[in-house]
Amino acid sequence: MHNEAPIKISKAKARRLALHGQLLDGRTQLAIGKEGVAQTIERLGYIQVDTISAIERAHHHTLWTRQADYTPEMLHEMEAIDRRVFEYWGHALSYLPMNDYRYYRPRMNRFRDPYVKWEKERLEKYGHLMKPVLERIRREGPLGQGDIDLPEAETDPRGIKVALEMLFWQGDLMIAERRNFRRIFDLPERVIPGHVNTGFPDEAEVGRFFVRRALRAYGIARRKEIRDHIQATENKIIASALDELVDSGEVVTVNMEKSDDDYFALTDIIEDLAGFRRLSPRLYLLSPFDNLIILRDRLKKLFDFDYALECYVTPSKRRHGYFVLPILWGESFVGRLDPKADRKKRIFFVKNLLMEPDYRISEAFLNALATKLSDLARFNGCSKVTVERTSPASIKKALASRLRKMQ
Repeated sequence: MHNEAPIKISKAKARRLALHGQLLDGRTQLAIGKEGVAQTIERLGYIQVDTISAIERAHHHTLWTRQADYTPEMLHEMEAIDRRVFEYWGHALSYLPMNDYRYYRPRMNRFRDPYVKWEKERLEKYGHLMKPVLERIRREGPLGQGDIDLPEAETDPRGIKVALEMLFWQGDLMIAERRNFRRIFDLPERVIPGHVNTGFPDEAEVGRFFVRRALRAYGIARRKEIRDHIQATENKIIASALDELVDSGEVVTVNMEKSDDDYFALTDIIEDLAGFRRLSPRLYLLSPFDNLIILRDRLKKLFDFDYALECYVTPSKRRHGYFVLPILWGESFVGRLDPKADRKKRIFFVKNLLMEPDYRISEAFLNALATKLSDLARFNGCSKVTVERTSPASIKKALASRLRKMQ
């Protein structure tokens, strides 16, 4: 039994651990191309899929943030051809490492006997369509929703869509690929490579796997954050596994200065912390669904940054903009930026740039921001950046001047 006193660390070191876990500190050299994409998804545990397209979709943005040579074609090939990733419910719908497939099977099984009211209602209303939909795909090969018509579904157009979703939830179908973001479904045995272990894990295995996944990705995390990293198993299973790993010494308890919360970290990462010196700052414009910031309470506690995504809020109530990107500069969040890519005109609009009130803007920061904006514009198929509004207003001219030299 390990009952050692918690390790005490500063908030600065806690941030350093978090950024290292998220591949945002420059310490980890990723491979180029698809191998680097695979390394990123393996380290982070998941990449959340999102549909909003004000700029390049969140899953592509999150990967590009960590890998400058990333292109959306890489992720498509990894799912549709290489079969190195699959889609399922991780943190919301996510791209996941194919080798992790077996740890999601218990959740798939749970959907076979639903206990949530809306799940039961769907099964009762559309369950009779599941078998004929499955048979069509078994006979004809990969199909999308629009490829399937059944006499039984003529009275309710939603029937095919819901039947496909329920078969997907239960693991009877997988997403074989996306065509123009449209999901194409196929049987698992035709999607999962033969070398992948698909054996059903027991609860203890599942718990240990997801605790390790969370702590490797987060660097340091509270119990709630470990549970919320990938929501694929029950809280009690995570709690039991965490206690077991603390007892064995694989995980240590950590106290962060000025916090009453217990944090946890993998022992091997904490042992490396002494070598984590402050590095030259790098600038990142993070997607609202980026893994570093998706848990807003964690973001506030670790980085003192209060962030909310306002695209779901009525325009009159938005404080910062529709699809605001937090600006990470080194180890601190220093501002936020509301972008919009006009792909037809090839113009990347900065509709609003707001710096944090206490941040003193430097030449180095403005240079880095102009470079990153230019890079992000190109990633979005745009050749020009137009800055519409900034706060403070005084930086608009300086930023625009730097951007002109890059275009």
